[in-house]
Amino acid sequence: MTQQGDNWWDKLYDDAAPDTAPTVSGDTLDDHFDTAPRATTGPPGGTPPPPNPPPAPAAVLPSLPPPVPGRAPWEVPEAGPRTFPPPPPAAPPVETPTVQVSLLPGPATEGPAVEGPAVEQPAPAPATDVTADPGTDTELTVEVSVPVDLPRPRTGFVGSRPPTYEAEPTALPVARPGELADLVPDTVLDGARYGTCTLRAASVRGDSARYRGEPRRDALLTARFGHDETALVLVAVAAGSRAAEDAHLAAADACHWIAEAVCRSHARLSEDIRSGRRGDLKSGLHRLTDRTYGKLRARASERGLAPDEYTATLRCLLVPADPECRTRVFFGIGGGGLFRLREGAWQDLEPLLPEPAAVVGAPVLGFGSPPAAQEATEEGDRLTMDLGITTAPGPLIEQPVPAPPEPFRFRASVARPGDTLLLASPGLAEPMRGEPALARALADRWADREPPGLAAFLADTQLRVTGYADDRTGVAVWEA
Repeated sequence: MTQQGDNWWDKLYDDAAPDTAPTVSGDTLDDHFDTAPRATTGPPGGTPPPPNPPPAPAAVLPSLPPPVPGRAPWEVPEAGPRTFPPPPPAAPPVETPTVQVSLLPGPATEGPAVEGPAVEQPAPAPATDVTADPGTDTELTVEVSVPVDLPRPRTGFVGSRPPTYEAEPTALPVARPGELADLVPDTVLDGARYGTCTLRAASVRGDSARYRGEPRRDALLTARFGHDETALVLVAVAAGSRAAEDAHLAAADACHWIAEAVCRSHARLSEDIRSGRRGDLKSGLHRLTDRTYGKLRARASERGLAPDEYTATLRCLLVPADPECRTRVFFGIGGGGLFRLREGAWQDLEPLLPEPAAVVGAPVLGFGSPPAAQEATEEGDRLTMDLGITTAPGPLIEQPVPAPPEPFRFRASVARPGDTLLLASPGLAEPMRGEPALARALADRWADREPPGLAAFLADTQLRVTGYADDRTGVAVWEA
């Protein structure tokens, strides 16, 4: 190797030659070692820090259950059974009335003096510290929560004493196989609102029938036929005879058959009512009612009963849905009542009927005809001659002549705003006429007020009167 070729070697490894790497800083390993004790012990002459507290003992974990066959070791076991029912929801808190009592602090005052019957107090609540200056007249107000049990409303009565029977149902009617469809409920309640009127209807089994376990003999049917302004609302009320065993079936049949007849002719009937054709209405409804009673007689014959053993009184009310028409039409056969509450007073609108013994019309040939006039001479002597001819006996009547049928009742009235029309079965009409206290009570509840709800109307019609324990059915129409 030549002298010139060794020069680069000498320049690279010569101690006096500068290093080709970056300049070395003063932060060496020795410097780090010298500063470490000062960082842990603080500045020279300072107070040593308190020793570190001993580590808390490790929590003891519960032992895991052994793995279930069919589950991987890394799967988390279930916390409980899957079929465990969830907890029931918490009941909502019951609000209790709060009574505010004013106290004046004093040395001898421990509480307000209250006069009245003793009331059982609940468990005392935790005491609350109340401070007041004895020298001042500062008034303190303490709020006390007292739980009050409100009594449920019960069926009321009018008169001097309550009726003998209980106010609630006691016994159910007897049911027989194959006749379950003939069972009737104890109470029926219905209602509607059309045009300017509000309808409420209720039928309740009487106290006597409830006690003896007999079915309700009154029947109630409410139906609407048609749509919009031409619709017609029918309410039918029928009452079976108390002595008949199948009286409740006859009453139900009467309501259903008259409803079917009105349904077929509702368009014509609605037009006659809105047009005010009273004569056509009376004749048409009379014909429909006669057909209904003809079906009742036919059903009685099928059952092997006499016509008077399978019959019922029938009273109906037609109310048009047109708000511009306020004509209300009543028709039917048999007892009951039709009342109107106007300006706080009841009016009996029952159509007047002639007395059974009254003579109506001219005599006809036969029974009831006046005797034939006999010839007389100028002196006034009557010419008589006895030819010795025996007079033939009169017709033989083995059975008494049946009583004439019940007359047809009809009435069309125009309602006014604020009127209340009440259609009642005999069980409600009789106490309305015989007990003035009942009429006054219903007038106070229904006059100059909004129509009651269904529950309130049921409570009103159930006002009991001593001596009247039959079924009650009432239909009321409030005019707006």
